[in-house]
Amino acid sequence: MLIVHVHVRVKPEAVAQFREATLENARASVREAGIARFDVVERQDDATQFVLVEVYRSAEAAAAHKETAHYAKWRDTVAAMMAEPRQSVKFNAVFPDSEGWSSDAV
Repeated sequence: MLIVHVHVRVKPEAVAQFREATLENARASVREAGIARFDVVERQDDATQFVLVEVYRSAEAAAAHKETAHYAKWRDTVAAMMAEPRQSVKFNAVFPDSEGWSSDAV
């Protein structure tokens, strides 16, 4: 399992459009066989800050995700909305183990 947290700071005037584009991408992403979860969270005290929590079944699944049309559309759509470059941090799953991650929970 590969877990990626993508931290995004959005320009204040672009929050609604960013949210809309990101939800469209997330809904398509969870249909990919290699994705166990794809969560979008927004900071409570600052609506311009988001974290995408992406759980891939393998590094290959993460690479395949970046080749999808819906990812390319999201990337290109939100690029000008970002107040600063997005940052990602990669994690290994400790708990639950790989059988505990289920796309059925989404």
